[in-house]
Amino acid sequence: MGKIVIIVILVLVLISILSSIKVVNTGYVYLLERFGQFYKVLEPGWHLTIPFVDFVRKKISVKQQILDIDPQNVITKDNVKISIDNVIFYKVLNSRDAAYNIENYKAGIIYSTITNMRNIVGDMTLDEVLSGRDKINSELLMVVDQITDAYGIKILSVEIKNIIPPNEIQEAMEKQMRAERDKRALILQAEGQKQSEIAKAEGAKQSKILEAEAEKEANIRRAEGLKESQLLEAEGKAKAIEAIAKADAGAIHMVNRAIIESGTNETVIALKQIEALKELAKGPSNKLIIPTDAVSSLGSIAALADVLNNK
Repeated sequence: MGKIVIIVILVLVLISILSSIKVVNTGYVYLLERFGQFYKVLEPGWHLTIPFVDFVRKKISVKQQILDIDPQNVITKDNVKISIDNVIFYKVLNSRDAAYNIENYKAGIIYSTITNMRNIVGDMTLDEVLSGRDKINSELLMVVDQITDAYGIKILSVEIKNIIPPNEIQEAMEKQMRAERDKRALILQAEGQKQSEIAKAEGAKQSKILEAEAEKEANIRRAEGLKESQLLEAEGKAKAIEAIAKADAGAIHMVNRAIIESGTNETVIALKQIEALKELAKGPSNKLIIPTDAVSSLGSIAALADVLNNK
């Protein structure tokens, strides 16, 4: 009987020793109470406690955690009922406050997010909500983080997963998107046609410019050819005149030599006078006044001319 008692006592002592050893895993902390009052926080590792005196009040994860909030109905400023669901990323920084300052810190995060999301979205129109997710996320993060700071929670990020408008709004948005796509397609088609017309016009312009330049070059070449032809013709005429002048000069020289050799100077002079009078008489406005002495000498000059002609 005594042996049984000893064995029982030893078993109880062993159980007490084993129960006094607390092993805390990495990423968690234990809140230890002594006689029902908070005593200390047990960090990761092993710890010795007093059996039947120390009690682990709560095990809390200090890792980053994700809290998925179910879709909530929200009414926008323009009275459109939409559904929004969020995802919260948070971390417990003060495990004592998270355990003793609020009964359920997860529920506190959820309800703080829902109520403030309704307040923020209620001041925005549907278009502002659809295009302002970042604004909603930043405002929610700031507000909810201030609230949860009282119970040792740090809100790392607030993200909107989805915004679901009513069916009729979705249909209208789809029609608008199709209209926008058709509009962009028409604009692109018009731009392409415009570029094509511009390219054609540029091509026609370049063609006309090249034609004008070719015509200009041809005119220049024709003008140069005509100029060369006229120069050659003028040179030919000048040479012909020069040749005629040389021939006349030679003839005159021969006549003068013949006159000198024949000794009939007075007769030739008389003939030249007659030719000069004939040239003066050709003009319709010229009148010849011949003295009587000159008239009498003309007869003798005429007779001499006849004699010369007969010779």
